[in-house]
Amino acid sequence: MTNLIEREIAVSPEDTDVVVSIENVSKKFCRVLKRSLLYGVQDIFTELVGKNRRSDTLRPKEFWAIKDVSFQLRRGEALGLVGSNGAGKSTLLRIISGLIKPDTGCVQIRGRVAPLIALGAGFNPILTGRENIYANMSILGLSTKEIEDRFQEVIDFAEIEDAIDAPVQTYSSGMAARLGFACAVHIEPDILLIDEVLAVGDIKFRMKCHRRLAKLREKGSAFILVSHNAPAILNVCNSAVYLSKGKLITSGSVDSVLQRYEEDLCLGGTEKSVGPMFLPEKPESESTGIDIVSLCFKDRQENIIEMPISGEPASLCVACKVYKKTAKASLCITITAIGGENERILYLTSGSDNEYLEVFPGTVELQMYMPFCCLVPGVYNAKIFIKEGAYSFDAVESFRFTVKSKTMTNQSLFYQPRQWKVMNY
Repeated sequence: MTNLIEREIAVSPEDTDVVVSIENVSKKFCRVLKRSLLYGVQDIFTELVGKNRRSDTLRPKEFWAIKDVSFQLRRGEALGLVGSNGAGKSTLLRIISGLIKPDTGCVQIRGRVAPLIALGAGFNPILTGRENIYANMSILGLSTKEIEDRFQEVIDFAEIEDAIDAPVQTYSSGMAARLGFACAVHIEPDILLIDEVLAVGDIKFRMKCHRRLAKLREKGSAFILVSHNAPAILNVCNSAVYLSKGKLITSGSVDSVLQRYEEDLCLGGTEKSVGPMFLPEKPESESTGIDIVSLCFKDRQENIIEMPISGEPASLCVACKVYKKTAKASLCITITAIGGENERILYLTSGSDNEYLEVFPGTVELQMYMPFCCLVPGVYNAKIFIKEGAYSFDAVESFRFTVKSKTMTNQSLFYQPRQWKVMNY
């Protein structure tokens, strides 16, 4: 339920801008309901008799949802909290809001907190939208006079004036979410906690939310935004924290944190192939005329690189042992993405580009030069074969390679080379 927590902390003069301080905070849960209830009773009894309940150790079937997380939030700062599902983001917001207590560590709050952890969850479905506005904003700390002064602004922001006197149970989930967001932002809290709520509504409403959050920041409000949407984090936040399996992986500028998160999201948990691939040479008696002996990527200076970078030039190099002259060889490459549906990404042949390759006996290297690597970060599999007409000389069924990025590209399916400019007329 959306609720209000006001806590004051003693701070030194140089720390007066710090509104949230998280120091070595940990929280554990139990995966088995009966055992969890038993542990709860034991903990209550231990606290009643004044004993130490050893919160820093795990009991059977327990796990750390949050482990030794520390960071600070300053007045007027917008902090993005990123991580995959189960990383501990919502648990951390609940700890900051006071809904649950940490097992270890210290949480210090300065000012009024408005948690938007489940938009509309605090509404009574039987009451009308009008009645819920008064009830919800009263919980958030406003007087009746203050609610009346802001009532029309809330309705206008939520865009539900036609349904304001209908029971909330008749609202769509989007309408209830918009009303909850409107109530929270119009109390102008010191600290606003937002958990995946900017995904609510159409693009017009989301832009309105972004503008409202910008105004709150100008007035000194600080907020923490949880989202899987990288553009939302970029548009709203000026710093970020990345959690994984309850642990703080990195924190700092939005760009650097999201780039690290993007790399782990795209590349993590998948077997990677790094560097060139070498194949044993066949005796000439077993050769069909051209044999592939190695595969690798090279940069513009012909240096072997471990993996290509999205948006940067690279050459896929196929070294071959040639036993007979071939006037019209064609290098064929099929690239599929590993993971998901293993869908085909590219099918390229030099023959379809009318670039037939003439090779002579000896060792040669066939290259496909890419002025820009258009693949986004991830792990790929390439099938490479050499043929002349319908005749195939040799093939490599699986050359696995990894693509990395120096910029954020996880919202795209491919890298688009581009230039930006302003034309004045």
